[in-house]
Amino acid sequence: MMGLLPDIAKDFQISIPAAGHLISAYAAGVVIGAPLLVAISGNFGPKKILLALMGIFTLFNGLSAIAPGNNTLLVLRLLAGLPHGAFFGVGSVVASRLADKGKEARAISMMFAGLTLANLLVVPLGTYVGHHYSWRLTFCIVTLIGLITLLFLQLWMPVIPVTRSGGLRQELRVFQRAEPWLIILITAIGTGGLFAWISYIAPLMTEVSHFSANTVSYIMILAGLGMVIGNFAGGKLADRMEPIKACILLLTCMAVVLVLIFFFSSSQALSLCFTLFAAALSLALATPIQLLMIRTATEGELIGAAATQAGFNIGNALGAFFGGLPIVAGFGYNSPSLVGAVMALVGIGFAVRLANLQQPHVYPA
Repeated sequence: MMGLLPDIAKDFQISIPAAGHLISAYAAGVVIGAPLLVAISGNFGPKKILLALMGIFTLFNGLSAIAPGNNTLLVLRLLAGLPHGAFFGVGSVVASRLADKGKEARAISMMFAGLTLANLLVVPLGTYVGHHYSWRLTFCIVTLIGLITLLFLQLWMPVIPVTRSGGLRQELRVFQRAEPWLIILITAIGTGGLFAWISYIAPLMTEVSHFSANTVSYIMILAGLGMVIGNFAGGKLADRMEPIKACILLLTCMAVVLVLIFFFSSSQALSLCFTLFAAALSLALATPIQLLMIRTATEGELIGAAATQAGFNIGNALGAFFGGLPIVAGFGYNSPSLVGAVMALVGIGFAVRLANLQQPHVYPA
């Protein structure tokens, strides 16, 4: 949606900030739908759940293509976002079950590879089509991809036995323990540090690094490449060490890189390097955090994994909000990276607390 905002704003004769509410509506849908849809799916198998979720996603994206006005599109974006987090949450559990023992993280990272490749290739394509033809055509393309995904799920995904015999009340008991909440906090606050930086990457690159506005799209492709690399690296890392240790290591590296961005983004060469590194670290975190939740919330792994996806979108919103505060206060466009570093450090604190709950005295209190 970010690349389509000017076109939608022009078509509906609204401001770009007003059109930006469409992004917020989708994110709100993800946060609401991730745990809710998994919770109400009862004892259906993962294949049926994924088919239903993709069906909802495809339906409301298709309706978005023919939305008559902004208010209708706002509602449709909320509804289209509902299955997003649940789909990736259930999908990560499926990937971990299908994987050979000891290769669960790599399997989860392979599933997330679709998301990273979409950021690298398909998002720029959708933006191009929206600019040069119609933003409605972009939604038609998304709908077509949804239909293809439904076909592939039906043809190729194996039927996995249901393991949710305890019922919803039993699964919700997972949230009576501190560990799942700490994982959600690590996700929302720690990875929110990345969103504090990337939400304002365009003005950072043009005003501080002094790139031309025309090069920003290429810089975003570079960030997308970093996400692809980081996704696979995170999967391998989480298979070689405990997921909680991988989270602490990656959050520490993220904090360091974000501080370096603050001090050295005036250099174009260094700015590009740090963009690649920060983007890689952002997706490298996804797999170990998801695997950590699956192994922690064994009595409710589906709803736990979906809650982690909601946490990522909360981090998106928090990072953009907190990262914008120093800009409003008159500081430079590199200041959000410092906010992001602080958020990453807070995430490390939650991760150390979780590690000590799981293995007391491993880290200093």
